[in-house]
Amino acid sequence: MKERADRSGGAAPVGERIHRVPVLVVGGSLVGLSTSLFLGRLGVRHTLVERHAGTSIHPRGRGNNVRTMELFRVAGAEPDIRRAAATLADNHGILQAPTLAGDAGEWLFKQIDPGNGLARFSPSSWCLCSQNDLEPELLTHAAGLGGDLRFGTEMLSFEADNDGVTAIVKSRETGEHTTIRADYLVAADGPRSPVREQLGIGQSGPGDLFHNVSITFRSRRLADVVGDRRFIVCYLTDENADGALLPVDNRENWVFHAPWHPEQGETVEDFTDERCAAHIRRAIGDPDLDVEITGKAPWHAAQRVARSYRSGRVLLAGDSAHEMSPTGAFGSNTGIQDAHNLAWKLAAVLEGWAGEALLDTYDMERRPVAEATSARAAHRSVEHSHPGFAPPPVMGGGGPGGLGGPGGAGGPGGPGGPGGPGALGGPGGPGAGSGAGGVSGVSGAPGGGFEGGPGGAARGGPGGAARGGLAADRGETARGEATRGGTGAGPGDVAGGGSGGAPRGGPGGGGPQRGILNVALGYRYPQGAVVGADPATPVVPEGLDLTGAPGSRAPHLWLRRGEARLSTLDLYEDSLVLLSDAAQSTGWHEAATAVAAAMRIPLKSYRVGGTPQADLIPDDEETDWARAHGVTRDGAVLIRPDAFVAWRSPGPVPDPESMLRQVVGTVLSRA
Repeated sequence: MKERADRSGGAAPVGERIHRVPVLVVGGSLVGLSTSLFLGRLGVRHTLVERHAGTSIHPRGRGNNVRTMELFRVAGAEPDIRRAAATLADNHGILQAPTLAGDAGEWLFKQIDPGNGLARFSPSSWCLCSQNDLEPELLTHAAGLGGDLRFGTEMLSFEADNDGVTAIVKSRETGEHTTIRADYLVAADGPRSPVREQLGIGQSGPGDLFHNVSITFRSRRLADVVGDRRFIVCYLTDENADGALLPVDNRENWVFHAPWHPEQGETVEDFTDERCAAHIRRAIGDPDLDVEITGKAPWHAAQRVARSYRSGRVLLAGDSAHEMSPTGAFGSNTGIQDAHNLAWKLAAVLEGWAGEALLDTYDMERRPVAEATSARAAHRSVEHSHPGFAPPPVMGGGGPGGLGGPGGAGGPGGPGGPGGPGALGGPGGPGAGSGAGGVSGVSGAPGGGFEGGPGGAARGGPGGAARGGLAADRGETARGEATRGGTGAGPGDVAGGGSGGAPRGGPGGGGPQRGILNVALGYRYPQGAVVGADPATPVVPEGLDLTGAPGSRAPHLWLRRGEARLSTLDLYEDSLVLLSDAAQSTGWHEAATAVAAAMRIPLKSYRVGGTPQADLIPDDEETDWARAHGVTRDGAVLIRPDAFVAWRSPGPVPDPESMLRQVVGTVLSRA
């Protein structure tokens, strides 16, 4: 199955025999293209090489969470991405049903953001944009910023030394070889990352979780069967033909994810068009449904995290750094957020305003996030009782196999327990079989929506403590008021209380999306390029508490700058930012100006308030910016280019310039 649209534009642009560039990005899928976009926004010259001729033509992953959309907003790409996603803009919720014939079934949840509660926390919202629609938008924006994007070009080898990386790349069209010398290499080359393997970086985690085959097909009559049920994904639970159905355009194009058991000898070749069509008809409950198979792509879900994200001048991002169950759409979103964290740090180091050790904080911050997120994703797969990915069964017989294959392997069966019947006439599984062999946790957009795409194998084509010794800020000052003021939320708040109790017997009290928003938006960096963070703080908190604590994403507030209305998050991209009060800043603004000049760093200072000297005015008279950030009016907050709080002073200090200089030096590894 062809997986990539041709974007090579003829011969790959590899005219130079030795090409020198600050950053070489290896891999041109979502994470690689996002890395290029973010580097381009920061003015960092770079080259991206991707062995495939173009972007993905398979829908693949498609759930883009609110934090990812915030990043695309600041990068200027959000409007175009939402236009590309317009076809699925009205699809919400997760449906589970025995078939689509009739009205049987239950909604695990029906709305992503019931009551529009998410607007309290973010200027953006979830977006269901299939990967084949998203990647071209990222490519267009990255190329428009001057990115040197070389599709149809593969890296043959690389050598790293203390000063950089030398790579040999080849145009797959012309066969021409080019040497690229880069200061840093970002490996976004997928779960079987050759770069990671060459570096000898190991992985931790349970490993493979399940295997699926993604089947794209056309059906003119399926839209009539679906009717007005506009789901993100529908889990079909016929024990002999289970799977997950996803709309591509709500009309004729669809994706079905079917269970695959390579561990029992089942091959991709066993998935003939006839067999796939019969399985889809049975799962949907319409034996006469028109089904035209247009493609098949195997994929594997796994839970692994690299033991290190950095080896000298080489850094891992995306699937090369972590794999996780698609439930919750965490995989690609975590990778895109890796890219954003890394981009500003590379820019700071390359431009000379941060020490090289700042890049060590990339691993310190992002690896714990991946570990916590991958565990949460696996838990949600169990919570949703996804067929094929559930706890080992009690002693007994095997369950039915998927697509005519043998019963899925699972925990030990009882002595002599009978195998379950194979789907569509396949052989029964052995007594050690699991429960229903299923589509195994292929959900994953917001709150259990669908990320649901093939992993790297299906791309087609050949093959702790606070640093610097400063005391931890435990958020004592104004924290309670800030939470009551609307910037904190409990586990079931916002995108959490939409449809009642927890899904399928999961933990109560939070609704179907319990634990999603705090993972997507509320994760923290207890250590890294932060000062005053509490190292005992969980990476993923129980509730959503965006109240300005160091290591957390800065609060979202609507402000006015002249005639323009903007979010606080729109302020953070290419510099450090200090917020202080326009009326009672007690020297913070002057200190920031002095420190920026003395240290030669991009540090912008904004005075917030309603006085004439204010740079920013709250859009709502009721908004108290200081309380929302956990400080008093004579305090200050330092925010990083990625919108994470680097440090805050709850109140005044005797010498703000000296304090700020010390803090900035620590954050930027210049101390």
